[in-house]
Amino acid sequence: MNFTEKDFIQRNNQIGEAADNFTIEQEAPSNIALVKYWGKHALQLPMNPSVSFTLHESKTITSAQLKRNEKPSEKVKFTFYLEGEHRKDFEPKIANFFNRIIEYAPFIQEYEWIFNSKNTFPHSSGIASSASGFAALAKIVIKLEQQLFPDVDTNYLQAKASFLARLGSGSAARSLAHPAMIWGKHPKIKGSSDLYAIQPDFDLHPIFHNFQDSIILVEKGQKKISSSVGHDLMNTHPYKNIRKIQAFDNSLQMLNILQNGNLKDFIKLVEEEALGLHALMMTSQPNYLLMQAETLKIIHAIRAYRKTNKANICFTLDAGANVHVLYPENEAESTLAFLHKTTNCDIIHDHI
Repeated sequence: MNFTEKDFIQRNNQIGEAADNFTIEQEAPSNIALVKYWGKHALQLPMNPSVSFTLHESKTITSAQLKRNEKPSEKVKFTFYLEGEHRKDFEPKIANFFNRIIEYAPFIQEYEWIFNSKNTFPHSSGIASSASGFAALAKIVIKLEQQLFPDVDTNYLQAKASFLARLGSGSAARSLAHPAMIWGKHPKIKGSSDLYAIQPDFDLHPIFHNFQDSIILVEKGQKKISSSVGHDLMNTHPYKNIRKIQAFDNSLQMLNILQNGNLKDFIKLVEEEALGLHALMMTSQPNYLLMQAETLKIIHAIRAYRKTNKANICFTLDAGANVHVLYPENEAESTLAFLHKTTNCDIIHDHI
């Protein structure tokens, strides 16, 4: 079933029972896009469809202590802690998230929230912490909705969790389920939507089971240019329309590859998408460059290793300098040995 935005507006006034003080804990994984989402319109709606792998170990774990307000509150009261440290710098983004979702979850105003969050990976390490972070927050809200409205349909709540997460961070829409997700309306993908992400309606080919992702941390810390700025620049990009056509075609191709297991096609398309993303940044107005010399060194090394060893290894990039190295599980030992010889950068190992 396809849900509309109106479907997610909370209309039920018969709120069920919930304690005045309780804790909800949820976790959500990060994800790595194979076909990239780049450019958005309206309120966090994607310019084009995207396909992603969901990571297994790289995730955000967030607990929320809820205390029912004695008097009604117009604004949601909350405090946010990351790794035990009060992070006021994160709170404006969370406040904005609450303001965006309040129409769809007005019951959040009835409580004061204390969030304690932690990542299983270093923050600002090139892994999408905003995606997993907002997905975890959305799951907490949905868990509360389940307690207050126990008769709500599970499929509806799964879609709504992705819908709410998207309002915090676009790519968070894809951080709700394993092993892969599709976000963005496509006329040839049944059930696809700009409002929320869905899982493929097929099992991935066995070659992609436990597929490996080693993230080489070329550059740690906050990016020099945020993804939001890059998305906005797509609105006037000279290649905007060409990119939309390409992304629609590549999304279908990627789904076919995930079914048929053709690794040569997978490698070609994944790397084309990665380099295409950075080409869009380099040709926007103003243009900018996020890859570093070490990024290019690693890319050249991967391609040389693949050719020499007939290996099924490839790279992809997010909007930054770090390199995600993708390869099948049966090549893990040799690939890891190669990666540790290739770079002195820290490497985080994960899988889907």
